[in-house]
Amino acid sequence: MRILVFQHLAIEHPGIFRQFWREDGYRPVTIEIDEGEPIPAFDNFDLLVVMGGPQDVWQEDRFPWLVQEKAAIRRWVVEMGKPYLGICLGHQLLASALGGKVGKMHGPEVGLAPVTLTQDGMSDPVLKGFPQTIEAFHWHGAEVAEPPAGTTVLASSALCAVQAMRWGQHAYDFQYHCEIESSTVDDWGQIPAYRASLIKALGEEKAASLASDVSPRLPGFHASALRLHRNLMATVGPGRP
Repeated sequence: MRILVFQHLAIEHPGIFRQFWREDGYRPVTIEIDEGEPIPAFDNFDLLVVMGGPQDVWQEDRFPWLVQEKAAIRRWVVEMGKPYLGICLGHQLLASALGGKVGKMHGPEVGLAPVTLTQDGMSDPVLKGFPQTIEAFHWHGAEVAEPPAGTTVLASSALCAVQAMRWGQHAYDFQYHCEIESSTVDDWGQIPAYRASLIKALGEEKAASLASDVSPRLPGFHASALRLHRNLMATVGPGRP
């Protein structure tokens, strides 16, 4: 499996998935889109992974590279029909690239909150073995307001109707952060935009305790991420249709 990763912030990387990829012998190539690194030819890659970031999909005037990135995602998913995994901004970028609508939420969703699988989610092979209600970690202020045509919604939460979706049979994305590691809360809390949304969502006191609240849940999060990784590879990995 040859993996291409688009990042929009150096510390918002694939997290725990990097460990799984190393263990499986995969060597991802990371492109720092926000720093102007060029997108390589797609022929040598099997999976495109698009991560989160502090940008919003509609900020094309401020971040002109968003136009090129959306076009690249559209070519990869629609024209080439190759497997895709998007997380947070990567989830929203797929929706925007394929004609859906992304907008601001009434308030940011940050911290721990359950997501609930839809009936389609319960039967999807990438979510095989998951309970209907999943404890999840969130950090976002935008959402997919209208999924693009051809989308199947796989999960939702109380504040966000589209927490996971599938386009066709090969493109999967998640609003919640299944890649979380032990350093995630502290690292992201140093980013001004993220810090502001953290305080707005939780207040100073709960924001200060978020890392300690998350810590005992990390083994469960990592087990869920490993299951997701294995299911994804079994569904869209090498040799699969």
